[in-house]
Amino acid sequence: MSFKDLGLSQALLNAIERKGYETPSPIQEKCIPVVLEGKDVLASAQTGTGKTAGFALPLLQQLAQRPQKHNRPVRALILTPTRELAAQVLEDVNDFGKAVDMRAAVIFGGVSQVPQVKAIRNGVDVLVATPGRLLDLIDQRLLSLSNVEILVLDEADRMLDMGFLRDIKRVLALLPERRQNLLFSATFSKDIKKLAQSFLHNPVMVEATPENTTVEKIEQRTIRVDKAKKTELTIKLIAEGKWQQVLIFTRTKHGANRLAEKLDKAKISSAAIHGNKTQNARTKALAGFKNGNVRVLVATDIAARGLDIPLLPHVVNYELPNIPEDYVHRIGRTGRAGASGEAISLVGGDEVDYVKAIEKLLGEKLSRDIIPGFEPLDPETAPEKKQQGQRPPRKPNPSGNPRNKNAGGSANRNGGGGGNKNKWRGRR
Repeated sequence: MSFKDLGLSQALLNAIERKGYETPSPIQEKCIPVVLEGKDVLASAQTGTGKTAGFALPLLQQLAQRPQKHNRPVRALILTPTRELAAQVLEDVNDFGKAVDMRAAVIFGGVSQVPQVKAIRNGVDVLVATPGRLLDLIDQRLLSLSNVEILVLDEADRMLDMGFLRDIKRVLALLPERRQNLLFSATFSKDIKKLAQSFLHNPVMVEATPENTTVEKIEQRTIRVDKAKKTELTIKLIAEGKWQQVLIFTRTKHGANRLAEKLDKAKISSAAIHGNKTQNARTKALAGFKNGNVRVLVATDIAARGLDIPLLPHVVNYELPNIPEDYVHRIGRTGRAGASGEAISLVGGDEVDYVKAIEKLLGEKLSRDIIPGFEPLDPETAPEKKQQGQRPPRKPNPSGNPRNKNAGGSANRNGGGGGNKNKWRGRR
C-alpha cells in the first residue's frame, strides 16, 4: 500500500515525498483512513512506529478542508507528557502543516512563556502542549480551548504514570463537547482503558504491535555482574565494541551525573539528561548526541521518554527499572523503523527479581551472560521496597497528582532478587 491509497490530499502527498517517506508504516496505514473519517481512535503504538505522522497527516487534512476563522484559534490540541516529545511532535506537524497552510506552536514549562504566548496571539491552528504549562496559560486567561475540534493524547500511559490524570480531566472539561478524540498509548493498562471509556465515543481500536511486546529486531541480553564493577564493564563494552552512539539508563539523577563523569574521565564523551537539567542543557545534550559530538547519553526514564533518535544501535540498562513496563519503553529507543538494535541490561544481585518480572511481562526468557573478569560477587537478594533515591513500586492512582507547574509536564520521576547463580550462564 502507498500513501496515495490512504485518501490524503496531493499537497500532503508532496510533503510526504519531501520528507523521504516511501510507504506507510503499519500504524499509519491503519490510522490515517480512520481519522480522515472523523472517528475516535484508541491506538496502541510505541514511539518510533511512525505514529506522529499517523495522526498529524489526517488531522491537518481535516482542518485544511474546513472553513478557517480569521484569528486562527486553536482547533487541534496534541497533549504530550514531556517537553522533548512535544518539541519533536511540533517538528513533524510543521513539516506537513506548511503544505496546507496550517500554523502550529508548542508550549511547555522550563522556559519563558513570553514567546509561546506571542505565537498563540498570532494565531495557531494546531497546539502541541504539556499539561502543566497548558493549564497555567489557561488559568492566566492567555489561552482558550473553546474552538478545539480534534484532541490527541499522545503517550497517554506515560501521562498517567507521571500523575497527570487530574490535569487531563481538567483539560477535557474545558473542551467543546463535540470533537474528535485520538488516544495513543504504548500499552493498554486498566487505567488507560478506564480513561479511554470516559471520553472516547465508539472508538476504532488500532494496534501496530501486540500489547506489551518489544520490537522483534532488538537483540536483548542480560549480563550478571558484580554491582561494584558495573561502570568498569560499561567502559569495556563501549570501548571494545567501538560503540559510537549508546543510550544508558540509570534509576536516579545523581547516578546519571556520576556515570557520565566517569565515562568522560575514561575519554568517552558523555552527557547526562534528567529532570534537574535546564531545558537548554537537555536540548544541547540531545543535539550533541544526535550529531555525534556526544558518544554516550546517560538518562533517567522521565528524561528519555519520547526521545526520537533515528537508528540508535545500543541501549544499556545500567540499572534495571523496578516497573517491568518501563523496560519495554527503554529498549524501544532502539530497533526502530525496521533497523536492528541491541539492548543490554547489567544485573546486580538485587536486580535478579526485576529480570524475572520483565520476562513474565514479555512472555520470554532473556539470555543470561557472565563476562570473564566481571563475575558476580555480590549476593542475589530480593530488592528493597524503597531504596534511597528510588521510588517504591507504583500503585494505581485514579485521582492523579497535582501538576508541577515549573516542570510543564516533566514531573521528576527517577524511574527509578532471589535466585540461583547457576542460572546466570551463557556466552563467555
